[in-house]
Amino acid sequence: MQIKPRQHLLDIWQAISRHSFAAGSWEWGDPDSRSSVADAERLLCLMYPATEIPAFRLDDPDTTERDVQTALKNAGGRVEIPAKLVSILGDFMHNHTTDDKRPSFAGGHYFVSADPDLELTEEQRSIGVVDSFSMSITLCLATLGFLKVYSGKTRRTDVRAQIEELRAATETRLTAAMVSLLRSFTVNVFDPDEPQGRTLCGVLGQGRMSERVVVERFQRRFEALRATIGESLTLGVDIADRLKDENQLFECGWAWTLVKEAPPVDTTEPIGPQPIGTARPIPYLYFTVVALDGIQDLFSDRTLTLGLLTAEQQRLAEALRLRWEITQQYWSGIARFNEATWPLEDIPWRTTGQRLESEYFSLCVASILVHDLVRRRATDDDLTRTVAVMERLAERGRISSRLMVGDKAVHLHSPGIRLPLQGSSETGNPMQWTMGDFSAMLLKRSIQLCTLSRNITSHDRLLRLAEKIFDHMWKRRINAGVGTGLWDNVGSVFPEANVDPMELSWGVTERVIECMVAGRQLYVQSPIRSSDLINYASWLLSEATHLLGNEQLEPTSALDASRGLALKGVEVKLNRARDLVDRQPGTAVALTMEILGELDGLALARQTASRGV
Repeated sequence: MQIKPRQHLLDIWQAISRHSFAAGSWEWGDPDSRSSVADAERLLCLMYPATEIPAFRLDDPDTTERDVQTALKNAGGRVEIPAKLVSILGDFMHNHTTDDKRPSFAGGHYFVSADPDLELTEEQRSIGVVDSFSMSITLCLATLGFLKVYSGKTRRTDVRAQIEELRAATETRLTAAMVSLLRSFTVNVFDPDEPQGRTLCGVLGQGRMSERVVVERFQRRFEALRATIGESLTLGVDIADRLKDENQLFECGWAWTLVKEAPPVDTTEPIGPQPIGTARPIPYLYFTVVALDGIQDLFSDRTLTLGLLTAEQQRLAEALRLRWEITQQYWSGIARFNEATWPLEDIPWRTTGQRLESEYFSLCVASILVHDLVRRRATDDDLTRTVAVMERLAERGRISSRLMVGDKAVHLHSPGIRLPLQGSSETGNPMQWTMGDFSAMLLKRSIQLCTLSRNITSHDRLLRLAEKIFDHMWKRRINAGVGTGLWDNVGSVFPEANVDPMELSWGVTERVIECMVAGRQLYVQSPIRSSDLINYASWLLSEATHLLGNEQLEPTSALDASRGLALKGVEVKLNRARDLVDRQPGTAVALTMEILGELDGLALARQTASRGV
């Protein structure tokens, strides 16, 4: 199924409009089934495309496209929609603020009890989670950009007052989310003889290297990074002295929430009291990927161009950027630890902190590698090998291969991978986090790799893979009842999945939205250029230019005006082909072939006329 970002986004927006604006006003739904994560995901389904894609802008009613108005007709007219968004976003900020005026990042119903017979307490459900920190950064930046434009387009005094109140609340939430991400980052140091050390040595050695050789190679490979971490990371994290011991192994990334005993971050912004941390200082691959996705929005071109960050937020953003780069370098090095056979290619990945094994964790490591490949302009070899990993993950996840009877791959999608949240038992019943977005994440990374690839073979493989995954995802839309046209009806492609086919997931829906935004970026960039095709186009252009000059030497009768017009048209097309030869050589070839045909027709007509005289 071909990915058509504009049309598919319009279809999704129309479904959101039917669901959330059924009676003309926004409906949040049952308060007991809400969380700051789900509410942010739901709002981002509208705000992310509206701020990332010019054709979907909602901040300037005069430029709202007609098909966008049609898709959101349940929300009102083009003038009403932005005013309603201001009110809805204001409700979100108010609903997720604690009694002591501190932004709340509660996981809510996304937290589940490890024991299904035991309930979680309200205190546990109110614990902040990295998903919410990261989502809040993206949502707050989208909101600030939206307000920056819309505030200059409306003259309604009541709306302008709401805008100023929303802007202040959004800036506070953004700062609080950044501080929380700083305090959730951790570096876990362990001995090679500890269980974590033995697991990491096994992943890196793949049964081909002894533990001693692995430790020696680890020391050499991460010597500079170890020094950078020890010298540069001081904000929001307490680096253990054990990191200085080169015989120790380490991992870095994000825990599931604030790390226990993580020091408060000094800030001049009024974000309220900073909560005490809960999580053990152990990184999670899933939460690390989520954090990296949110942090990169802080230094996107849009954020910098619009000047969305205050001076204090810029300071915090630089601290997060350092962690962003360190984490990518570390996991990219781990994924490609051996040149002959990457540990990433040894599917499934085994985690050290939680001692779990799954294709989902291979996808998490691959996602971090994709971040790093984009950052440092990947080589063709890196891309080719990463493409093969993506294809194998699609096959093992039964997205591009046939589902077998009793296939355990179904558990990747439903109920998803369950993560034990280490440290949560100190607050009550042990908690877990469920990850059921394997297909959507694989689609997003495949599209991002396709955008990055400038090798025609890898590009085509990735595009075919992305289209297969998208076809799989499109079949998983809910087809009846609440949430029709949204996600996630897993049972439509995996009949063996024991799930409610009508259960609406804003998490999966929002990730599909991200895929469409990434798909738009894929198509707006210049197509891959072939040097052979450029040379071929240049030879054709040379011949066409010569033949045109030859035809222009021939006399043209005043009675034969059509020949003069034809030559003028050929000249215009030839200039157009010359302009395109470097950017779109294939188009230049097509135009030049057409030109050569027209010139041959003119030459034949002239020769026929001269023989008939």
